[in-house]
Amino acid sequence: MPPAGERGKRVRRRRRILLGTLAALLVLVGGGIIGIATYGRSLDGNLARTDAFAGLPENARPTQTVTGAMNVLLLGSDSRDPDKTADSRTDTIMLMHLDADHQKAEVISIPRDTWVFVPRSPDGRHGNTMAKINSAYAWGGTPLTVQTVESFTGVHVDHVALVDFAGFAQVVDALGGVDLTIEKTITSIHAPHRTFQKGTRHLDGASALDYVRQRYQFADGDFSRERHQREFLQALLDRAAGIGTLSNPVKLNAFLQAVTRSVTVDEHFDLVNVALELRDLRSDDLTFLGSPSAGTGMKSGQSVVLPDTTKAKALYQAVADDTVQDYLTTTASPAPTSTAAPLR
Repeated sequence: MPPAGERGKRVRRRRRILLGTLAALLVLVGGGIIGIATYGRSLDGNLARTDAFAGLPENARPTQTVTGAMNVLLLGSDSRDPDKTADSRTDTIMLMHLDADHQKAEVISIPRDTWVFVPRSPDGRHGNTMAKINSAYAWGGTPLTVQTVESFTGVHVDHVALVDFAGFAQVVDALGGVDLTIEKTITSIHAPHRTFQKGTRHLDGASALDYVRQRYQFADGDFSRERHQREFLQALLDRAAGIGTLSNPVKLNAFLQAVTRSVTVDEHFDLVNVALELRDLRSDDLTFLGSPSAGTGMKSGQSVVLPDTTKAKALYQAVADDTVQDYLTTTASPAPTSTAAPLR
């Protein structure tokens, strides 16, 4: 165990990590630098923008009932252009809830194969049917995805962040790689078909993202992939805090430039304001959860993730009411590593 003084330094370093919009996520800006508004604004200018709420019927959206709380929909994609969504899917769907007191945040993974009701697409050609949740992105881009997630959870989405996984490999490389625990030896199904040996391995950006995309080699498929994604994001945060990135202006700038160039956000997202709201969070204040699942099944000839509707409804009601920490305390099996669940 490190000396008390060194442990204190590590805690202080963690406290200067501001969690932004990745899926745990985006490490945005250190507390000292965020005070420099011009620097924050220059980073804000790196972010691509999309009208994430275009055409959404406001009278049909859930209301934001708790002042100060914030819900951010985090989407992982292999394309940074949110307007080119035909035949594409979102590999990662997460809902991050920041508690109203800004002391805690929860990140809920929603499996991409979750069987939900997808509203009609803007062009009228798709939707208005039960389907896998990631179909919404292909049929109607970010706005239909927002509408589908809100319909599914009953939770109002305040902001959206799309992470370009291909670009995010550069974020990992800016940190000099990341340590991941490989649970069993596998060979990637994607070229160049890397072999990942069981054990703790130091991976560069391309290798790390290749690993967390794998699912067919694991008995529980998408559930393993989501677990690996959460482990990757946690490892990324720990790596940023542990190698002096936050105290080294040159390293920090390279890291933040890579992050912000890999993210697309909604038109009203303000990097500096969001970072300020998240300034007191550290990794210990972040809880990763899975949307409650009743396992897998077949629907319309497809293998899908089925919901545990009772547990899912309770979890998302706690998000809407800003009582997730109470939910975690009083629920017998919050299942931080489980997943799934439509509500319709």
